[in-house]
Amino acid sequence: MSAPDSGEAAMSILEHLRELRSRLLKAAVALAVTTLLTSYFAGDIIKFLIQPYGNRLQTLGPTENVITYFRVALLSGAALAMPVIVYQILAFVIPGLTGAERRWLYVSVPFTTLLFVIGILFAWFVMVPSAVGFLANFRQDLFLNEWTANEYTSFVVSVAFWIGVSFQTPLVIFILAKVGLVTPGFLARNWRFAVVLIAVLAAVITPTVDPFNMALLMLPLLGLYVLSIVLAMLA
Repeated sequence: MSAPDSGEAAMSILEHLRELRSRLLKAAVALAVTTLLTSYFAGDIIKFLIQPYGNRLQTLGPTENVITYFRVALLSGAALAMPVIVYQILAFVIPGLTGAERRWLYVSVPFTTLLFVIGILFAWFVMVPSAVGFLANFRQDLFLNEWTANEYTSFVVSVAFWIGVSFQTPLVIFILAKVGLVTPGFLARNWRFAVVLIAVLAAVITPTVDPFNMALLMLPLLGLYVLSIVLAMLA
């Protein structure tokens, strides 16, 4: 990394630690406030999450319902507080960057958020209904599917989160191409390896074992890889 822009006073290690503590404290306060807010609506959020399942969820322990309720409140609060958390992180990192590095950071953050949201929407409207339908109806002659609140909410949130992360691929490739670590030619020549890696990634993320749900995830990931080659050319 290049030296930061001139005119900014150098900070000692102790001053950096104090600045970091201040930023983390502000992020924690924002998370606490938003979690208190979302705890009021956590019941409605849980009802929304279990719509693909279409029924109330059972609990097997005396505290599972309370833990699930406030876990959903915490995750919802984290999502609501994310702009403040990201701002605090950027406010700590940006003073040490050059002007060009700052510009790329400012440009990448909105696209990171956009791709993550698109991934979550894809997971919710495509992957989750398909996966829940498959799992709920699998060999009903052998199994009585009565899912617990803890397992179901963890399952839905995990699927949505990892698919959202996987949709960051084009931006990661763009940044790698920008710093010269990959080239469009390299990506195009090694498309076969990319297909294998995408298949492995889809198999890991996909919550079911059937090829249909795996293909549902592979198709957009392959499209994102093509987009990554285009972005690498632009970079």
